[in-house]
Amino acid sequence: MDTNAFDAEGFGITPPILSGAECLAIETCMTGIIGAGIGTRNLLGHDWCKKLAVSLKESPFIRPVLSGDHVAVQCTYFEKSKEQNWLVPIHQDLSIPVRDRVQHAELTGWSAKEAAVFVQPPTALLEKLVAVRLHLDDCQVGDGPLRVVPGTHKLGRLNNESALYERDKRGETVCPVERGAALVMRPLLLHASSRASGSSKRRVLHFVYGPGDLPFGLRWQHAV
Repeated sequence: MDTNAFDAEGFGITPPILSGAECLAIETCMTGIIGAGIGTRNLLGHDWCKKLAVSLKESPFIRPVLSGDHVAVQCTYFEKSKEQNWLVPIHQDLSIPVRDRVQHAELTGWSAKEAAVFVQPPTALLEKLVAVRLHLDDCQVGDGPLRVVPGTHKLGRLNNESALYERDKRGETVCPVERGAALVMRPLLLHASSRASGSSKRRVLHFVYGPGDLPFGLRWQHAV
């Protein structure tokens, strides 16, 4: 991956990292875990997911945009299709999963999701995170791919009005991704997605990598 382009635009798309057979093996591992829902946030507790997180970190397409102390801290699964469909408005990803609540003025937006604790940390920490969205299916224009606003990861936290302004000023880039490939991005990058209109699925494993050590006595829920 071109690190200069990634630093400037806040995202990049890799060629296929996994083969079709490897994608099928992941699907087998997820059998019985996902159920009939549209996703889950708790996959990183499974051994197969931990191994995959390490493998992705070592990929020559992803390693250049990670720091030496980066660890995998979350893996979320999304499945979108015409039957399980939704749209996501323009936003930034601001919350991280941690083990316990810590009282500090710079820690806000505490919440609980799927028995995990989430918090919004300072912008300085969010700027260090890298998300790797591994696609288990070809994701084309009709499959509800992510749309991103290049360069907005450098603007800090944006309220809704500012986010819409930056989207209209800069324009959106649609990000189709091949099966087994990944969209790599900074979570502060403005992004959105439309409803799926095609007949295929859009299944994604969304990994988040961050620094191993956290401020204020925080600890990651998982660190791989």
